[in-house]
Amino acid sequence: MKSQLEKAMESLITVFHNYSGREGDKHKLSKMEMKSLLQGELSDFLTESKDPLVVDKIMKDLDENHDGEVDFQEFVVLVAALTMACNDFFLQQNANN
Repeated sequence: MKSQLEKAMESLITVFHNYSGREGDKHKLSKMEMKSLLQGELSDFLTESKDPLVVDKIMKDLDENHDGEVDFQEFVVLVAALTMACNDFFLQQNANN
């Protein structure tokens, strides 16, 4: 039986590959694939942001090698940063209660 962490890791891999490869390199997310992933998987985060350029900014921040695409390692950076932000938010909410 898989542990929760193993399931979470498998989920990250599956989500990434469900969106990558729809166009171009199957091991990277193009801008359109990234936008589709964000809309499909993190729509609450997108609706919270009123910035119409949020996808462009995320791509720019994640694309460390400046190839115009996001590879799995760059994608994991996004997930880690969002997870840390959520953890900080919940810790702050618990401290206020």
